[in-house]
Amino acid sequence: MSEPDLFSFAAAKSPESRIRELRTLLEHHNRLYYTQAAPEISDAEYDRLYRELEELEKKHPEFHDPNSPTLRVGGAPIDGFQQIQHAVPMLSIDDVFELKDVPEPAAELIAFYQRLRKNLGRDEITVTVEPKIDGVAVSLLYRDGKLAYAATRGDGKTGDDVTHNVRTIRSIPLDLTSSSKIQNSKFKIPATLEIRGEIFMPNEAFAAMNAERDEEGLPTFANPRNAAAGTLKQLDPKIVAKRPLAFLAHGLGAYDGEPLETEHDFHALLDQLGIPRNQPLFTARNLDEMLECVARINRERHDLDYGTDGAVIKVLDRAERENLGFTSRAPRWAAAYKFLPEQQETTLKNITIQVGRTGVLTPVAELEPVLISGSTVSRATLHNQDEIDRKQIHIGATVLVEKAGEIIPAIVKVTKPVPGVGVYSIFDHAEGKCPSCGGPISQEDGFVAWRCTNFQCPAQAVTRITHFASRKALDLEGLGETVAEALVRHNHCRTPLDLFDLTESILANLNLGTDESPRRYGEKNAAKLLAALEAAKTKPLQRWLFAMGIRQLGESAAKELARLHENLNDLAESPILAELLRDTRADAKKKNELLAKYSITGDVGPAVAESITTFFKSEAGKHTLARLSELGIHPQSPISNLQSPNGPLSGKTVVITGTLSIDRDAMKEYIESKGGKVSGSVSAKTHYVIAGEGGGSKRDKAEQLGVPIIDEAELEKLLQGL
Repeated sequence: MSEPDLFSFAAAKSPESRIRELRTLLEHHNRLYYTQAAPEISDAEYDRLYRELEELEKKHPEFHDPNSPTLRVGGAPIDGFQQIQHAVPMLSIDDVFELKDVPEPAAELIAFYQRLRKNLGRDEITVTVEPKIDGVAVSLLYRDGKLAYAATRGDGKTGDDVTHNVRTIRSIPLDLTSSSKIQNSKFKIPATLEIRGEIFMPNEAFAAMNAERDEEGLPTFANPRNAAAGTLKQLDPKIVAKRPLAFLAHGLGAYDGEPLETEHDFHALLDQLGIPRNQPLFTARNLDEMLECVARINRERHDLDYGTDGAVIKVLDRAERENLGFTSRAPRWAAAYKFLPEQQETTLKNITIQVGRTGVLTPVAELEPVLISGSTVSRATLHNQDEIDRKQIHIGATVLVEKAGEIIPAIVKVTKPVPGVGVYSIFDHAEGKCPSCGGPISQEDGFVAWRCTNFQCPAQAVTRITHFASRKALDLEGLGETVAEALVRHNHCRTPLDLFDLTESILANLNLGTDESPRRYGEKNAAKLLAALEAAKTKPLQRWLFAMGIRQLGESAAKELARLHENLNDLAESPILAELLRDTRADAKKKNELLAKYSITGDVGPAVAESITTFFKSEAGKHTLARLSELGIHPQSPISNLQSPNGPLSGKTVVITGTLSIDRDAMKEYIESKGGKVSGSVSAKTHYVIAGEGGGSKRDKAEQLGVPIIDEAELEKLLQGL
């Protein structure tokens, strides 16, 4: 597609026709990029088209389309999932299993083929064989080429409406009419097309996401399927849009279109429409060929970028499928052959303890290397002490290892224990100390994990410093993970507060690279960071509280605590938190009365109170307060209104849009200091929209809903008059 095709004469078109054209172009290029990995235009050209459509849609909300490419980032959160009745029952496929320790491991699969022979009255039945994707089954219904809805399998008759989440998955086309291939195809856009397939998380993307979550101190997912299922059940599509979900089609539900005689015709239709499909798809004409195709998938599936646990066999001819029919729960013309998990015995040589970036101690099994699922396994996670106890894990034992979900090595069980050797104990082995810093470790009530409680633990230093410097914390420009890692590696910092001891010389000469390939931080960057550190000294209390990275203390809870306390010393000796802990542990009524007494929001409760209290009573907390005092840093709350918890904007929801005279975060803090709540989207519950220059879609939405739109001057008049 040439440059003039993309941009020429755009100004001469009507807004409606140009919007339609841009949506078609963007959907076309989405398909090329995400499904076929064959982009025709540069990212800059794509961004130019995207921005043009975005602006036109803002100016012309009357042409709103829920399937617009600009809505791939997700809409507003929903209250819950609605139910959708499937147009055609979404049946499961009967499993047949690979057997262990028998002369013919594929006996159940052979029996399935023998039934096909008997029911169709001949020896050779042509079937297709494809990988069984370990994902979440969904149904996509298109009407006249436009995605109408997406639903989970549910009970086979009724599933959850997950359309709002599915629209964020880039590999799923929202408008089939934009496929260039369909124009020159024997197929036409079906009036009704129901596609069945799997939503999954690619292996590499899953690993990258887990690494990112670990760096942020968030819990990681056990395997890609759990991650995909949990993501699809999110009520906030914006969260879904940030996670790397993908889709592959493998089946057909309701259909009103050109006749499809075989499975090959169905897959050809998918290709013409630009719908990603399950591959490879092998064709077998007899029993021997079917068994060879299944064996080939078992050999090659480890090279696929998604989890598989078997092969799916289907009769090729769709008329023969009709003859074979269905049972009450599954088609007679298909089977899912489940491979045995690949397992190998090996020796557990040692157990090492890793200290995570949130202080959690994770035991790791060091194994005699063994080949499993196409790769050499020498380590396996043991998760926590509970799992070690349950499986009676001990050093020297012979253990059975498999790859859970084909990805993560796991110990299934001990097969040959060592006589007289006791079960491994994390606490005893570590002698009650963190293996990284020697600080104390503890196991909180209700939690299975052992955790290092030392605020200065070097194993946690990089993440703590990175969080300390983040935009919502102290906003230390130029201090990201790479710089934090270099500061810790070169022993310049062990805790975030060590940053205030840095000099321009140390920072300028900081080596961000290696000894072989050095990379200096430089004088200019050093000066910027030192200026940011100086400015941080006067940041408000809520920023400092959030920056400290205290467990369970998020941004909203930090703001609420800053409203209730004037400074850190007040918080460390807080009678409110003491009362919250003393009176509400077993009495929900007292808890609610206390929350109401101080107008405390749901962001602060007994769990947060205990976490804060524990921190400030610990040696790490006491050291933090003393060190801040030495540095002359005394964070104060600009929004403390304990004596008068109801500010002038109390109970009012405010949305900020456009360019204001002050930083948007500063305006947000100012509104919150007056008791208001700042929301990111306009709704019927919004009381005011504060609009600066620009405004865009939020201003338009406010006008549609009749929400008052005011500028900064009007805000001040409003506050004076309240």
